Amino acid sequence: MFPTEPAAVNNGFGALLKNRGFMLLWIGQLVSQLADKVFFVLMIALLENYSPLPGLAQNSMYSTLMLSFTIPAILFGSAGGIFVDRLPKKLIMVGSDVVRGLLTLCLPFLPREFLILLILTFAISSVTQFFAPAEQAAIPLLVKRENLLAANALFSSTMMGALIVGFAIGEPILSLSKSLMGAEYGQELVVGGLYLLSAAIMQPIKFKEHKPHQEHQGSNHPWTEFTESLRYLKKNRLILNAMLQLTTLYCVFAALTVLTIQLAEEFGLKEKQFGFFLAAAGVGMVFGAAILGHWGDKLHHKPLPLIGFLMMALVLGVFTFTHNLLVALGLCAFLGVGAAFIGVPMQTLIQQQTPSTMHGKVFGFQNHAVNIALALPLAITGPLTDVLGLRTVLVAMSIIVVVVGVWAWQNTRKVLQDVI
Repeated sequence: MFPTEPAAVNNGFGALLKNRGFMLLWIGQLVSQLADKVFFVLMIALLENYSPLPGLAQNSMYSTLMLSFTIPAILFGSAGGIFVDRLPKKLIMVGSDVVRGLLTLCLPFLPREFLILLILTFAISSVTQFFAPAEQAAIPLLVKRENLLAANALFSSTMMGALIVGFAIGEPILSLSKSLMGAEYGQELVVGGLYLLSAAIMQPIKFKEHKPHQEHQGSNHPWTEFTESLRYLKKNRLILNAMLQLTTLYCVFAALTVLTIQLAEEFGLKEKQFGFFLAAAGVGMVFGAAILGHWGDKLHHKPLPLIGFLMMALVLGVFTFTHNLLVALGLCAFLGVGAAFIGVPMQTLIQQQTPSTMHGKVFGFQNHAVNIALALPLAITGPLTDVLGLRTVLVAMSIIVVVVGVWAWQNTRKVLQDVI
């Protein structure tokens, strides 16, 4: 097991490896992330056993299922953060894992009706909205201020790794569990077991949480607390600016998710092989996060977010003149490094500058804003590409990324070097 006390000095990932509480949180969220990805693969796989609703075409079942998975993020993103500030972080994380695990295990015993599948998917996705802000709020409680950059680098790299690995191994894991444990309940048992395993891993964590006064806690209505977070962000321009940079970063990745389908065709790949480009970007993010985690203390005086935006803009611009697949994959990896230079420092800044009593509300609002913002590029990128062409869209994205990067740095450079 890990030592009970964290290291006294900042030495990158080394201090984190000696922090028992953080390591349990990291391993637990990694298992939970894998469970999320495999669960999504499971839902797609189960559709062949369900007949569509009256008037709903077979192909429309996929998009309807995806909507039931994504709508809770838009509806309940901020609400999850409000509850994080009212309840213990461990209770929320462990509880959400247990609820998701039990709901998944209920699948084999429910009627094979598509509406029931939609309701259960909606419920599990809704519970997930409470896990994410609690996880972000838990990191500063377990990690010393000087180790936050390394901690966020580790979380960012493993989150992207779970995204790549989860979707890659999801189908083989489900097929293996189906053959070993039976077609009736084997797949659901594995996915539900992953959620319950994550809960068991995080159960021993001990948090030193700030306990709000009962009077203050009881007098505040959830809507009042939501508006309080808006007022706080309006006053604290530094955190708001960091949040805008993170939102821009995720919007670029959302647009790339759509564009890579056409990029795959441009490079002679099948449409379903678009994941190669996203995987390469994920590898780059892992590499960039590793650089920040190990040498972050030597790089904190550098304009990392500006460098990251310029790297991403360069890749988007050069992509239009690239015809070699290996070069294209290398560019995607380079883009991923730039993304890490934005995401990791900005997330660290938000954690450092936000009071512990506001962690849940701020992180809940952050997740809410990102999820809403993701909908726009996902909706308009495809039609814009059809009208303007792939090259024009990529060049336009490159210009937008440069403008946002320079504007954001101009607004934060006076204080950023002192807090990261």
